[in-house]
Amino acid sequence: MLKVEGLSVQYGAIRALRDASFEVAEGEIITLIGSNGAGKSTTLSALSNVVRKSAGTVTFRGQDITSAPPEEIVRLGLVQVPEGRRVFANLTVRENLDMGAYTRRDRGGIAADMDRVFELFPRMKERVRQHAGTLSGGEQQMLAIGRALMAAPRLLLLDEPSMGLAPILVDEIFHIVKTINQGGTTVLLVEQNAYKALRLANRAYILETGEIVRTGTGPELLGDDAVRAAYLGG
Repeated sequence: MLKVEGLSVQYGAIRALRDASFEVAEGEIITLIGSNGAGKSTTLSALSNVVRKSAGTVTFRGQDITSAPPEEIVRLGLVQVPEGRRVFANLTVRENLDMGAYTRRDRGGIAADMDRVFELFPRMKERVRQHAGTLSGGEQQMLAIGRALMAAPRLLLLDEPSMGLAPILVDEIFHIVKTINQGGTTVLLVEQNAYKALRLANRAYILETGEIVRTGTGPELLGDDAVRAAYLGG
């Protein structure tokens, strides 16, 4: 579904991502793990063309999207949930969800996906007229995911969905990600909570200072002593 070859991103003199190559097959949950500053969020932003690539190619469902504008990438079905939620604070829950469907014209499909979002996130239905800025952190994360689902993604990019959430909400978010995947959406997950990410993912790539240094299945990496020492607390 997604093939990335030789992807590099440079911010001035800083090389944030160096010659990264990886693939995501349809139906998988793939996670990128690494310490802060490893290049995880930069990778997702480069795929969405929110940040400029200095080298490399990105192919999505057989189409070269390396230089495609971000709105076209969304139309093709590659949709990102940004780090920090970034909901529209002054708009209602319903208006935020409507914004997620801005590239679509299929009213029937939009209505069906709105119902699906409310089924996944009952609290969003309860707060449909509430301004997003008044929601709790966990509710804002649910809204950010729901807004992305309104774009009908084939591949969902999730950037640190558990950041800043209480443990019980972290479990809920990971359960929802699994449910979304089981519903037919492929997931590429960037996550600081390496243990939960590896338990959820089919495969994982480990980033260190902008380079992919290791790959394997979730169980393989969970059982690796070096990975446990570096990312799982021993």
